[in-house]
Amino acid sequence: MANPVLELRSVTKRFGENPAVKDLSLIVHPGETYGLIGPNGSGKTTTIKMIAGLYRPTSGRILVQGYDLEESPVRVKSYLGYIPDDPAAYDRLTGREFLEFVGEVFGMDRKLRDGRIADLLEGYGISDLAEGLFGEFSRGTKQKIAICAALLHDPSLLLIDEPVVGLDPESIRITKQLLKEFTDKGGAILMSTHTLPVAEELCQRFGLLKKGKVVAEGSKRNLRETAGLQRGSLEELFLALLAE
Repeated sequence: MANPVLELRSVTKRFGENPAVKDLSLIVHPGETYGLIGPNGSGKTTTIKMIAGLYRPTSGRILVQGYDLEESPVRVKSYLGYIPDDPAAYDRLTGREFLEFVGEVFGMDRKLRDGRIADLLEGYGISDLAEGLFGEFSRGTKQKIAICAALLHDPSLLLIDEPVVGLDPESIRITKQLLKEFTDKGGAILMSTHTLPVAEELCQRFGLLKKGKVVAEGSKRNLRETAGLQRGSLEELFLALLAE
């Protein structure tokens, strides 16, 4: 098997005396979508923000493509695409200008950048809409621009905190297709979501977090075995495992 794109080794994050994430270890391989699921306050967003470099772990190691985030932060971040739960950008830039700025940050060739922007915007059908100011966009349009920005530089790893919030059904379909195409090309995804049907469709493996710790991990079949169930949707497994 190929080397993992993402590896967390005994990662802990404390805010004061309160541990938000406790001794978390996980691996995400090329071509895989890994779903972080769990109730509110279980540590999902904190985990993603640590990998994105927004929070510093209290202890443990985070490696992306074999590089340690603490030792090589710029290199690691060059491999990342990040879609936060509340997309934000420069409100006085147009959507297209923001994407051009993102391409500049990642040192993309201008012709390649502009062609990639055109393809991504056209995929969502927002080429004209992207000429408006980001601060005036709807929540759904901001989400689409954030997804385009994360995919723009062809990262190795996508970090996604709630991928389909604010999106209409057609945009959800397009987003799922984009994410499947990304992993088909060898990209890896770590996704946090409460939308369990989307996770069930996209993810090959899951980590169920409870109070900052993984209480169950593996494929849907593995989760069934852990829960002692013969069948059941991801939602049913989620509820059964949390009740233990």
